[in-house]
Amino acid sequence: MSADALAPLLDGAKQLGIILPGNRAGQMIDYLELLGQWNRAYNLTAVTDPGQQISYHLLDSLSALSRLHGTRIVDIGTGAGLPGIPLAIADPDRKFTLVDATAKKTRFLGHVTRTLGLGNVEIVTTRVEDYRPPTRFDTVVARALAALPELATLSEGLLAPGGILLAMKGREPVDEMRELTEAWRIRELQRVDVPGLKAQRHLVVIAKN
Repeated sequence: MSADALAPLLDGAKQLGIILPGNRAGQMIDYLELLGQWNRAYNLTAVTDPGQQISYHLLDSLSALSRLHGTRIVDIGTGAGLPGIPLAIADPDRKFTLVDATAKKTRFLGHVTRTLGLGNVEIVTTRVEDYRPPTRFDTVVARALAALPELATLSEGLLAPGGILLAMKGREPVDEMRELTEAWRIRELQRVDVPGLKAQRHLVVIAKN
């Protein structure tokens, strides 16, 4: 898979404005191969076609890279490590914490971080509602996890002063944005064209008032 996958990954990343060094692109392909190996037993993803995984998993995750704020990032409800693992590979100078309540998923993520040598990634097994980090985060990122009002509630105890919630959505979440309380404000709504994806994608940046 590696040789065939590198070209569309590098080209897709370039379309997103991201220049990936070859070693980081290679790590992302290695991550997909690990995901395929573990998926047979753990059912970590429904997207199993290697070509589709480039767009649906890697490029979709990387579309959030330019909107990350600060150096401490938490990916809540990370599942199989999306978007956290691709983002951590692409930006090794930031620290990423990946949180999920399902032990089989975090076992997989622990294996990924050890195998790929990702020293900037910490894995936490807990419900997001119960997570109390010793130090709060500059960015909380969530990919298709919950509606915006619920995400805001989940992020309340995780964000450092001046931090942002970065919600990765499909269609423009008009109703969800209206339902946010006055404690929060929409800082940015951006439609993203992910190479290889026909479905709509939007990034919503939310901050505390």
